[in-house]
Amino acid sequence: MSIKSGLLAALIKNQGNYVSGEALSKKLFCSRNAVWKAVKSLKDSGFEIESSTKRGYRLISAPDALSVDTVKSFLDGFGEALEIQVLDTVTSTNDYAKELAAKGAKEGTVIIAQSQTGGKGRLSRSFYSPDKTGVYLSILLRPNIPLSECLMITSSAAVAVAQAIEAVSDKKALIKWVNDIFVDGKKVCGILTEASTDIEVGGLSYAVVGIGVNVTEPDGGFPDDLKDIVGALFKSGEKASRAQLVSEIIKRFFPLYRNLSARAFLKEYTDRSMLLGKSVRVINGDISARATALEIDRDCRLKVRFESGEEKWLSSGELSVKL
Repeated sequence: MSIKSGLLAALIKNQGNYVSGEALSKKLFCSRNAVWKAVKSLKDSGFEIESSTKRGYRLISAPDALSVDTVKSFLDGFGEALEIQVLDTVTSTNDYAKELAAKGAKEGTVIIAQSQTGGKGRLSRSFYSPDKTGVYLSILLRPNIPLSECLMITSSAAVAVAQAIEAVSDKKALIKWVNDIFVDGKKVCGILTEASTDIEVGGLSYAVVGIGVNVTEPDGGFPDDLKDIVGALFKSGEKASRAQLVSEIIKRFFPLYRNLSARAFLKEYTDRSMLLGKSVRVINGDISARATALEIDRDCRLKVRFESGEEKWLSSGELSVKL
């Protein structure tokens, strides 16, 4: 961790309270002058830091700055093994991560973008990704699991995102099978996992889990074709930290991912379901039928009962709640 990242982490951890320059220099194994230079650099980046000759430094407020330093400061050491990149704009963080994977990038490579020009959703849909109002990240994984288990990655990521949303806001987050997060009845997050198979070993070469979260409303609101469907965690102008949200997602996702076989995420995934017991419409191409969502099994399949009385387990497909 750089001196600047370590300093910011310490100030965030003690936000509102002074931390002496001497304590910071000892913690960061650097000189008092190096601490002062790091403080100046943070101030130049928009952080409001109060200095006192006798008491040290305290963080008053932080901008909604999305950078490697701010993300790592909130990770507070958790992300030392991660390779984090923050880009101003990219066509798709998933596509960029897949390019890096093909070149041999390691597991734990995290790509974060301020905006996407070609954000991707399921079923070849686009994901609206305006500049500096959302969190758009992709995590490169190299899991030792069969292709059929990829749904577990998406499901564990959904739980991690829901937990992270509640850690940074007062909102309750629910999961719409398979990969969407809803707050206050509107979609605020979509998750897309893409994978490449290795024929020789009969498993995955890599997987990329992409996560897009609407943090604040864009100026002028969402486009007309989306405004009744999607929402954001915060209204325009409300205090929000995208860096903190990213770090909370990462800190919650990796422990669940590393224990996929135990399905540690499953109970919470089920408890957060916004479909169970509800009337839903199962859509497959041009065919749709009404059904009741009954339960989610260990493999994250959804069991439904159609009006005819037929029951079926769904492992993929498009569901919408009948409102």
